[in-house]
Amino acid sequence: MAGKFYGLGVGPGDPDLITVKALRILQKADILCVPRSSSDKESLALQVVQCVIKKEFDLLDLLFPMSRDRKVLEESWAAAGESVAKKVMQGQDVAFVTIGDPMFYSTYGYLLDYIRKNFPDIETETIPGVMAMSACTSLVGIPLTEGEESLVVLPAAYGLEELEDALKKYDNVVLMKVNRKMEEVRGLLKRLDLQGKALYFSRCGYTDQYVTDNLDSLEGHRLDYMSLLIIKKKGFSLTGISGGLD
Repeated sequence: MAGKFYGLGVGPGDPDLITVKALRILQKADILCVPRSSSDKESLALQVVQCVIKKEFDLLDLLFPMSRDRKVLEESWAAAGESVAKKVMQGQDVAFVTIGDPMFYSTYGYLLDYIRKNFPDIETETIPGVMAMSACTSLVGIPLTEGEESLVVLPAAYGLEELEDALKKYDNVVLMKVNRKMEEVRGLLKRLDLQGKALYFSRCGYTDQYVTDNLDSLEGHRLDYMSLLIIKKKGFSLTGISGGLD
């Protein structure tokens, strides 16, 4: 009898934000899929899991290179899909863990699509997780949207050419993984007189989380990959949050 393939969101980094359902599935899963962008890079999702469940998992490392080459990406999805399908067809329950939500900027979606198309008999289930932008706004007590306000989410690495139009059109803008593009973003926000209406978050949910509305203070610092920027055109009040950059 075949097993089942699960996609589990483990939240933005705070182990307390793993859902009860995700925890229940982790307790019964036979194999834990650990997505990595390189063979020597630690999995943030695995670190979160290890904080909340003391269990020796059989790990299945899945390598997904950081590439924009469609052929390279499709080959990695196919290789991962075949590896997962083999384990499931052997009768094992396989859980793919991902930071945040599995259906939000996650490689899991491509893997799920491959399995559905090539192994339609495999049973799948996806468990949502708390997304980083939700955790960030909860941390500072500022609504992400209110009333009839609009919201757009852009990946900073690939969406900067659309940012200026988005800032003019939408009330609230979220820029994901903004670490490598911060200088460009700061310049644009200054030009549009919006810099004082942006909040930078680093490693939200971790012990070294950091929040600031002073984007100039970030200049010259190496910013963490787990970085996010929220721009609220109506402004906000930021109090009671502290932290620092090395």
